[in-house]
Amino acid sequence: MLDDLGATLLDVVREGPDDGREVGGLVIHDPLEEAVYPPCALVLGVGLAQEADVVALLRRLGEQDAAGLVVREPVPATPAVLEAARASGVALLGLSRGATWAQLAALLRTVLAEGDVGVDDAESLGGLPSGDLFAVANAVAALLDAPVTIEDRSSRVLAFSVRQDEADDPRVETVLGRRVPERYARILTERGVFRDLYRSTDPVRVDPIPIDGEARTLPRVAIAVRAGDEVLGSIWAVMDVPLDDRRVDALRDAATLTALHLLRVRAGSDVRRRVRTDLLSTALEGGTGAREALERLGLGRQAVVVLGVTARADDGERSAAGDVVEASVRERLSDAFALHLQSAHPASAVALVGDVAYGLLPCGPDGEDRAGRIARAFADKVGRRSSVVAAVGPVAPDVRGVARSREVVDRVLRVLRASDPYRGPGTEPGGGLRVARFSDVQAASLVLELRDLVAARGDEIAGPLARLLEYDAEHGAGLVATLRAWLDAFGDVPAAAAAEFVHPNTFRYRLRRVGQVSGIDLDDPEARFAAMLQLRVMLSV
Repeated sequence: MLDDLGATLLDVVREGPDDGREVGGLVIHDPLEEAVYPPCALVLGVGLAQEADVVALLRRLGEQDAAGLVVREPVPATPAVLEAARASGVALLGLSRGATWAQLAALLRTVLAEGDVGVDDAESLGGLPSGDLFAVANAVAALLDAPVTIEDRSSRVLAFSVRQDEADDPRVETVLGRRVPERYARILTERGVFRDLYRSTDPVRVDPIPIDGEARTLPRVAIAVRAGDEVLGSIWAVMDVPLDDRRVDALRDAATLTALHLLRVRAGSDVRRRVRTDLLSTALEGGTGAREALERLGLGRQAVVVLGVTARADDGERSAAGDVVEASVRERLSDAFALHLQSAHPASAVALVGDVAYGLLPCGPDGEDRAGRIARAFADKVGRRSSVVAAVGPVAPDVRGVARSREVVDRVLRVLRASDPYRGPGTEPGGGLRVARFSDVQAASLVLELRDLVAARGDEIAGPLARLLEYDAEHGAGLVATLRAWLDAFGDVPAAAAAEFVHPNTFRYRLRRVGQVSGIDLDDPEARFAAMLQLRVMLSV
């Protein structure tokens, strides 16, 4: 990790034991919440500045077998802090000034490749670990004797080499922000650099660009990375020396090698996604392979909560183009949900199954309440104007409980995503309920299941309600609407009349006609319940 990031972001204050362990995940320290640490965790000590706080956290991390602690520079490297690091066996690192915690977390997740499933670490391409773009960037930098970045078609930084501190400020800004700054990208576009880069198979020289006043960037050399006719990205080197034949050949060879690694990364990402989806699907179904699937996901020996995220139904016209857009939206929603759950617990797992993004969240005794808070936070993040809904299942203490929890999630989502949004307790202003547990929507779920039963049997409306429907069809009297409004208003005639936009006396007359035509005894609670049930189940709107 330190070899890949170099001195651009991290400085080593005190090394940990060199025992060959691999970092098992990232954890952001929060003094207000008890964190769950994966094995050999790397902890980001956001806001830690006092000696006593650093010492206390180092001692706690030693008990949790953590790998390292990162704090903002200047690190309080007092004798007490250094002794606590030595005694705990936790490496102490400093985050360089000017870098943000979000930038560091994003870079570390890329380097550590968290969440990989079924990856063969022994595979190599060109003598480098397959798909390790940071190793590729360092190898190219050694060939060219220059700091290098590997970028995609959108000028996002996929990997970078060491020695970035030898480049100029825009390069450092590019590395920290993981993207070429907009103002420089605009100048490159106006100068036709990207046009020449993607049209040519040869390296392209980029002249210095003005920064502030008379200052200019250092010259750069770039070459496109291709797979056949497809441009996968580009390699950029900060070079203030002539581009001789040796360096041109080195760049061409590097572009070919990088293309192989980029294709491996893309294919590996697809494979990992499919493998993870298959494992999660197997675990949710609860069949004979569910236990093994949970073990491979790293969730076999702990209680979990199943969460489901999807979008409300769209009653608009369907088209092939619209289906493609919806599929893309669902994938982005699943990726965002995965990132959100990982920030809550690094061992969580998310996969898109059908049109629902299911998540497995490790939990404790209060797991359902905590999962509800996490789901509501996600719904707020994606925006109140979106149609996203989320369901929280009960705590699953074992593999059989996972399938049961998923079944409950599906029942809740069916209520939440109905075209007529559910407006029970907890409904938000201007829309239906967005996040719910089964206890929030049990009655609505039962009504939907009764509708399924009626539809499966082919039952037709009979009795008093059938007579009202027949009378309305013949005379257009609106007696069914009158009965519905009165039942919904719990017998409050003025409120029911207002809902139907008629005078209360007119409404009372229509209500008497309801009794006369249908024969319903509106004073009988059983008759009222039967009429309400028929209206909800067999005559839903």
